[in-house]
Amino acid sequence: MSPRKTSTLATTLHGFFTDYLPCQRALSPHTLHSYRDSLKLLLQFVAGKKGDPSQITLEDLTVERVATFLQYLETGRRNQSSTRNVRLSAIHSFFRYVGAQCPEHLAQVQRILSVPFKRSATREIQHLSFDEIQAVLGAIDRSTGSGRRDLALLSLMFNTGARVSEIAGLQIADLRLLPPPSIVLRGKGRKERTCPLWLETAHLLQKVLEERSVAPRPSEPLFLNHRGQPVTRFGIRLILRKHLREAAKRTPSLKHKRLHPHSCRHSTAVHLLRSGVDLSTIAHWLGHASVNTTNPCLTLFGSETAPSRGKNRQSPKILVTMKSDNLAIVGVYI
Repeated sequence: MSPRKTSTLATTLHGFFTDYLPCQRALSPHTLHSYRDSLKLLLQFVAGKKGDPSQITLEDLTVERVATFLQYLETGRRNQSSTRNVRLSAIHSFFRYVGAQCPEHLAQVQRILSVPFKRSATREIQHLSFDEIQAVLGAIDRSTGSGRRDLALLSLMFNTGARVSEIAGLQIADLRLLPPPSIVLRGKGRKERTCPLWLETAHLLQKVLEERSVAPRPSEPLFLNHRGQPVTRFGIRLILRKHLREAAKRTPSLKHKRLHPHSCRHSTAVHLLRSGVDLSTIAHWLGHASVNTTNPCLTLFGSETAPSRGKNRQSPKILVTMKSDNLAIVGVYI
């Protein structure tokens, strides 16, 4: 029996993920994972409940099936239009590659590339007030190892305003505990930035490392789950959700907010703005490539976030002496 011939779809998928994305375009692992998940969902959808994705051919990925898949994301999986657009972006990228590698499929490629992105509504960006942040951190049980890890992790998120992917990807080598303590964050496009740490945050992180049974190596992840594996983005979401639920029992305002890990990032930005820190500094702090990215995010919060004027405005020198009693400390080390 002769071996099965490798399909055009399998060959192009292999080249797309092993050469084009990582080598020719030098995209980050996070982008590769997003593209992989998008195309995996498409193949599973086309194969059907009892189908075998390995039997799918390039000809099976018609524009009609792609359109039906996008509709399924919104109705069957209840995804927002923004998520639908992310999936479509990955499909477009793959079929542009198909068009370059297999010109005999150009007609099919052009039809799929003509599928438009959908406009998405801008949601209100919710953040936590200083009292709410204190309530979340105060709701963590510090008597357990996992509780002390959660306290260090969430304190670091509020301290730095880091993306959840940046927190999940941290290694011990990125942490500097000698005065002044700081941490290196790797953001989008592999851009690195150094963020100063509160002394309290540095102390919590040091305690977490000291509690490990074996002396950790610099290349090891900074945060581990209960199985000893690196904590994931989804794990961080569950950690935050757990402590938000507990804090909401004592702080009713948390019950009416739609919060997620990115809310910690927005909370840091809002407190920086309220303390009079300029937008360019906030953009640098958050790892934004341009102030144009930061400005729309903060203007959604309304005039309540505008920095105070005159006597009520806190100067950077005052903020330095306040340490963690005010979240604006994260902006005065720059």
